[in-house]
Amino acid sequence: MKTLCRWLIKGYAVSGMRRFIGNSLLALTLFGGACSRAEKIVLRVGHFPNITHAQALIAHGLSRHGKGWFEQRLGPDVQVQWFVYNAGPSAMEAMFARSLDLTYVGPNPAINAHLKSRGTEVRIIAGACSGGAALVVQPDGRIKTDADFKGKRIGTPQFGNTQDVAARAWLLSKGLNVTMSGGDALVLPTANPDQFTLFQRGNLDAVWTVEPWVTRLELEARGRLYLEESALWPGTGGKYVTTHLVSSARLLKEKPALLKKWIAAHVELTQWIAAHPDEAKRILNDEIKAETTKALPPSTLDGAWKRLELTHDPVRASLLKSAGDAHRIGFLRDKPDLSRIYDLRLLNEVLREKGLAELP
Repeated sequence: MKTLCRWLIKGYAVSGMRRFIGNSLLALTLFGGACSRAEKIVLRVGHFPNITHAQALIAHGLSRHGKGWFEQRLGPDVQVQWFVYNAGPSAMEAMFARSLDLTYVGPNPAINAHLKSRGTEVRIIAGACSGGAALVVQPDGRIKTDADFKGKRIGTPQFGNTQDVAARAWLLSKGLNVTMSGGDALVLPTANPDQFTLFQRGNLDAVWTVEPWVTRLELEARGRLYLEESALWPGTGGKYVTTHLVSSARLLKEKPALLKKWIAAHVELTQWIAAHPDEAKRILNDEIKAETTKALPPSTLDGAWKRLELTHDPVRASLLKSAGDAHRIGFLRDKPDLSRIYDLRLLNEVLREKGLAELP
């Protein structure tokens, strides 16, 4: 179709060919809509069906009902295609394969992808969510002090993910020798639904995870909150990154104006959610149900919401510390070079234009 459009337009420009012009005008009338559609820009965006990806869930839900937040702000020539992933590495592989242009993703998958591509493929362009992680222990008193974690089994969501690294680093800081598969305490990476079941049965002594699973463990499995991860971040005022907005380096280079519009809409959506929490939670939960077949109970959603802060700030210091922890505990063989992982120029342009504080 693109070839046909170019041929018609080229033919239309040839002087003296009245019959061709007449036929071209007729064809352009018939195929004009198709020509327009052929030139539409498609933006492919990934996210997880998780409350910590709230901006993406809400925007996806609005798109599903023809009220697209980003679509309205990007213009009629841009089509947004949403893709749902259940794990950060999968989203990063899709970006490597050029199947995704943007994705909402946790810090560790972004770090791993950046290092795997030697700094060439991905860029963190904004923050999305801070907070939401905690350490929950059994309610029967088997763990009362830090020393009680010796010999215990601690569940985490996934081997090498953000909470897995945080749990291992914290245990090491308490003097426990933790290896990849054993040591003084056994860290057991387990998918959140299975982790929840094992905790209910008493087969896990503790779980280090993220919302909404922290609240579910408290409300449904009678777990006792032992530690809010925010307590480990005094240098950032308790803030630490849970979700980033990540762009392919190619999109950043080839379509910076389009990407700036997305970032501006992302900042505006974050502000709208803060001003309209009840409506935001309703749209979010409807979208979670659409993607997973089951909405969160209102009590779980409300409890989880209180632990999260949706923000455009990527909380750079927390990512750098997390990367250092991953190196210290052996996940990263070499000290990571993250000098190119951030590109906040467009975000800061948006913040400056909106009269908001720029970020370092």
